[in-house]
This record gives sequence, C-alpha cells and structure tokens, in this order.
Amino acid sequence: MTKYIYQHKNWTNFTWKDAAINALFGEVRHLQGKISGQMNTIGFATKEEAMLTTLTVDVVKSSEIEGEHLNYEQVRSSIARRLGIDAAGLSFINRNVEGVVDMMLDATQNYLLPLTEERLLSWHSALFPMGYSGMHKIEVARYRTGEMQVVSGAMGKEKIHYQAIAPQLVKVEMDKFLTWFNVSNKTDPVIKAAIAHFWFIIIHPFDDGNGRIARVISDLLLARSENSSERFYSMSSQLLVERKRYYEVLQKVQHSSSDITEWLDWFLHCLKNALLETDSTLNKILYKAEFWKIHENTPINERQRLVLNKLLEGFDGKLKSSKWAKISKCSTDTALRDIKDLIDKRILRQEQQGGRSTNYELIAND
Repeated sequence: MTKYIYQHKNWTNFTWKDAAINALFGEVRHLQGKISGQMNTIGFATKEEAMLTTLTVDVVKSSEIEGEHLNYEQVRSSIARRLGIDAAGLSFINRNVEGVVDMMLDATQNYLLPLTEERLLSWHSALFPMGYSGMHKIEVARYRTGEMQVVSGAMGKEKIHYQAIAPQLVKVEMDKFLTWFNVSNKTDPVIKAAIAHFWFIIIHPFDDGNGRIARVISDLLLARSENSSERFYSMSSQLLVERKRYYEVLQKVQHSSSDITEWLDWFLHCLKNALLETDSTLNKILYKAEFWKIHENTPINERQRLVLNKLLEGFDGKLKSSKWAKISKCSTDTALRDIKDLIDKRILRQEQQGGRSTNYELIAND
C-alpha cells in the first residue's frame, strides 16, 4: 500500500519547485495589491458594504462545502452586529451561525495574534456549541482521541480516502505545527497559508470541523499577507466551485514523500480565481452605491428600498408584482402601486418581451 506523507521520516520538511509556481505567485500578489488599491479609492460606506458581503459569503460557502446550509441573512446580521456596521438585520440568530461567525472574525480581525492550542479549541467549541455534528455526538474543544478515516460510499461498501495520523500522535504533531506557524517567518504568508491548510488537514486533529478550521487558518494568513483585517475576496467561495479538484489534489499529494508543488499550484490558482471573482463583486457594490447616490433625494418607501436592494445585489429570476408582494410582505395591489410609482420615477420599467405575465427591470444608472 502507498505510504501517506506523514509516514515518511521528517514528513514536515516540505519541498516545492519554485520555478513551477513563481509566475502564478506573482500574479496573485499583483491582484491582491490591485484590489487593495481599488478599495482604498471608494467611500467608507461602500467599503464597509463590500467587506460585509465578502465575509458573509465566505462564512456561508465554507459551511456549504461541508453540506451545511446557513441562513445568509442571519450570517450577515451577525457579522454586521459584531463589526458595528449599521445594517438593518434580524433579531434572532441561530447559535450555530453565531459560532461560525465568531471563529471567522477572530481569525480575520485578530490576524496578528499567535495561533495557540487554546485558540484552536475555542474555534472548535464555537463550531459545535451543542456538542453534536448533525445527529452524532462528538469530542468538542479537544483533540480527537479516536482513529480518523475519511470515507465515502454506502455502509459495508465504504471506500477509504484517507487514514489520518494516529490519535496518540495528534498532540505532538499539533505542537510542531503551531511552533512552525508562530515562529517561521521565512516563508511568504501566501505560501504559508497554502502549507498551513495542507499540514492541518493531514493531521486532522478534530473529530469534525477540520476543513472549516483549515480554511479559517488560511484566511488568517492571507490577512497577514495583506497586513489588513479588511476582507474583499472569498477563498471558500472559489473552493466550493473547485471542490472536486481540491479533493483530487489533496488525495494525490497526501501520498507524496514531501514535494507539495501540485498542492501549492492548485491553492494559488484557486486564490487567483477568487481574486478575479472579486472584480465582478466589486463592480456590483460600486453600481449599488452609485444608484443610491443618484437617488439620495428621491422619495422611496421601505418596501421599495428592500426590493431595489435585492435587484441591485443580483436578483434570481424575473421580478413580477407577485414576487414583489411576497418579498415585501404586502398585497399585490400595494406591490403594483409601489412598482407604478418607481416606473413614474424612471427607476423601473416593464421588460420588452410581453407574455402572459408582466416582468419589471431596473433602468441602468445614467
């Protein structure tokens, strides 16, 4: 049977081929600088909105990778409240949401603090506030004491994808990892983010939540790479898109002797794509800010404001009066009055293609 990387002597002496990743690494660093520069030219409120959107998406997508679907509005409200951002939000927020948000914000806002065992255990506790993962009781806020296998397939026909380090070695391996994390400053933080993610996943120190914590560790180091707690791109969103390749590369490199070039190449490509995606997100946010600047003196009621914000953020499907009524919790007659008022103010118009039902769309900013 092929050896796992951790079964080799001095397995943490990772090596890679600089020539294979240097150009890509340069592109990533250039894009980070470009986005940071763009964000510094926009207004405070718009910047705040961009950061709130990015962090919300990051938390939601990171959980989605693990098959857990969090409520977007709850996540957004939780983050806004913690960052002191004035965003009319929900009063009730699920404890699970609060925990995931706590972990993400501790990593990205306190990125200069050392990563300690106590801090990791507090993250794990925040992820599983009730001590359960789904219906299964798990060991929370402590390293695992049992064997760990990553498996798939029906019961009795399981396929083992990975057999993690023996439980009695987890503490020793984690101490070594944390020492490297806090002491080694020779490696660029972007490369360090990639190595830390891989190293942590290989140890798999917890009963559950290893993937989410590995991604948060990467986010912490990416914040260090920019020396900023402001987040304007989401690695987790991109990882969700590239999930199949992520697992393929992990499975392949977990059997290498020490060369992790292929993993670094994948990580940098994923990060580059996340940064490129931010360009389109940023354009949406800038468009929204420009829209409200144009209409800052236009009388608009709260129902109209609610639906217009949804349109500006990227509306799913067609806008009909029935959908307006549902979103703003009003009658269809009230919805039609709201829509007619916005048509008169040259904010909305009827879509050209008729059909049995009437659809409405935003008139582009002049």
